[in-house]
Amino acid sequence: MELTGSKILMESLKKEGVKVIFGYPGGQVIPIFDALYDEKTLELIHVRHEQGAAHAADGYSRATGDVGVCLATSGPGATNLVTGIATAYMDSIPMVAITGQVPTSMIGSDAFQEADITGITRPITKHNFLVKDIRDLAATIKKAFYIARTGRPGPVLVDIPKDVQTAKANFVYPETVEMRTYKPKVKVHLGQIKKALALIEESQRPIIYFGGGVILGGASKELTEFVKKSGIPVTATLTGLGGYPADYSDPQYLGMLGMHGTVYANLSISHSDLIIAIGSRFDDRVTGKLSEFAPNAKIIHVDIDPTSISKNVIVDIPIVGDVKEVLSEFNKLIKPAKISQWIEQVAEWKNKNPLGYQKVENVIKPQDVIEQLSKMTKGDLIISTEVGQNQMWAAQFYEFKKTRTLLTSGGLGTMGYGLPAAIGAQAAFRDKLVIDIAGDGSIQMNIQELGTAISHDLNVKVVILNNSYLGMVRQWQELFYNRRYSGVLMEKHKHNESKGEYFPDFVKVAEAYGCWGKRITKPSEIPGALKEMIDYDGPAVLDVVIEKEENVLPMVPAGASLTQMIGGMA
Repeated sequence: MELTGSKILMESLKKEGVKVIFGYPGGQVIPIFDALYDEKTLELIHVRHEQGAAHAADGYSRATGDVGVCLATSGPGATNLVTGIATAYMDSIPMVAITGQVPTSMIGSDAFQEADITGITRPITKHNFLVKDIRDLAATIKKAFYIARTGRPGPVLVDIPKDVQTAKANFVYPETVEMRTYKPKVKVHLGQIKKALALIEESQRPIIYFGGGVILGGASKELTEFVKKSGIPVTATLTGLGGYPADYSDPQYLGMLGMHGTVYANLSISHSDLIIAIGSRFDDRVTGKLSEFAPNAKIIHVDIDPTSISKNVIVDIPIVGDVKEVLSEFNKLIKPAKISQWIEQVAEWKNKNPLGYQKVENVIKPQDVIEQLSKMTKGDLIISTEVGQNQMWAAQFYEFKKTRTLLTSGGLGTMGYGLPAAIGAQAAFRDKLVIDIAGDGSIQMNIQELGTAISHDLNVKVVILNNSYLGMVRQWQELFYNRRYSGVLMEKHKHNESKGEYFPDFVKVAEAYGCWGKRITKPSEIPGALKEMIDYDGPAVLDVVIEKEENVLPMVPAGASLTQMIGGMA
C-alpha cells in the first residue's frame, strides 16, 4: 500500500516506539503536522519555541532512557533547534531531530526559509541525513534511531524536503540495520579486566570516579554493587549524580568533584594512587589544571567510546565496552580493598570540610531552599536545572538517590534548558513530581514554555532562586575582576525592592500564563511555600528572593589545580 512521506514518517516513528513528539509547525512541515492530526498514539507537544522542543526531547530522553524526538520547520525553525542539539551532543543524549526542508528542486537556490541544516549541524550531531528520495525515508528513520541509541548515544538529524513529505511510496520498514562503517558493539576484553583488578588489588589509595555514562548505560545497580563490594570511595561528575545513591552520611560517598565539587572529593582524587574512571570524561571542570591533576595516580578508564580514552589524560589501562557489562565482569571477581588507612584519611577530610553555608536571619540562603526540598522529597522526584549558581547549589545540596532524576546541561552549560527539559520529563511521567531549579536570569531564556505546560496539562513546578543577578558571572566578577559587575544586574533602572517592586514580577508572569505563583522573602516561609507549591495541582512558580551576593563554594579557579580551592577548607 502506498503512503505519503508524512504518513511513512508517522508509521516509522511508531515502529520505533515513539509516543511523544515535541514540535513547532511551519511552512515546510505542514504535511507532517497534517499527518499528526489523525494520529491516536503519537502525542504532539506543541512548544512555544523550537529550542524548547529540542530541550524537551532531551529531558524526555534523560528521564526515560528512550530516544527523544523533536520536530521543526526549515530555516529559522531548524536553526532554533541547534542549541538543543548541541546540548544533547555534549552529554551524549539519544535524540532524533526531524526538520522540514524546501522542495528538492529548490535546494541551493536561496529559497525562502532555506538553510543548510545538515551542514550546520554536522559538528554537533552523531550523524545527519538529507532525504531526497521518498523510497529512502523509512530506511533512513530506522538508521537514525539505531545510530542515536547505540554505542555512545547522541543526536541524529533527519532533514526531509517538502516534496518528499508529499510524494508516495510503498511502506516497508526494515527489520534490521546494516551499516558497513558503523559497528557500535564492542566485546569486553577480559584480559584488560584482569589487569585492572590486579592494579586495584595493589592500590593503597584508590578512588572510583564515575560520570553520566553509568546512567546512560543503565549501570547504576552494577556500580553500586562494585562500590560496596570493593569498599572504595566514590565520587561523581555533575551528569553522573544519581548513578550511585547520594547520602552524605555514607562514608564511601564523596559527592561531586571538580570546580564546585566537595573539598574532600577534590583532595581524595588529588592524593589517590589509582583512579577507576567509569563512563566519565576528564573535562576541564573536573580536572582543573591538567598538568597537576592526580599526579601520583594510575588510571583505569572504562568507556564505550574509544576516542574518549586518553583524550585529555593518559590512561594506564583502557577498557572499551559497555559500562554495564564491564562492571558485571568486575563484580564477579572484585574483593574488598585493604585500604583502612586511606579510608581513615578520606573520613578525616570529610569530617573537617563538610559542605556548608552561613545562615542569616531574615535573608534566604539558596542552599537552605535546596536542603529543605531534598529532605521534604527524599529523592523521590525528577529535578531539572537551569545553568549557573542554581545548578551548582542543586548539585551540592540535593541528594540524588535514584538514577535518571537529575536533568541538567553538563557539557554545554545551556541557560534556558531546565523548564523545557522538565516539560519533557513530565510528558513521560505524568504522575511524577518534576521540579525545575532555576535562576532569575536563566528562566527568562525559555519562560514562554509555561504556556506549553498549561496547554498540555503538564504539572511542572519551577523554583526560582532570585538574586537579580546573572549569579555565576557576578561571582567570577567579584572574585577575579575586582567586583566590576558588568552586564549582570537583572533589575530595571530606579528599581526599588523595598517598595515591593520586583523585575520581572514572576508571580504576575506565572499568573499571566495561568500558573500558580507565589513569592517568598524570609527563611521562615520556605517549608510552607514548598509544600504549597508541591500540593498545587498544576504548573506552579515559586519565586524565592535570596541573598544577592551568595557564592557557590568551594570553588576551584579556572586554571588552578583541584587542591587550590577557594572556601570550604578547614
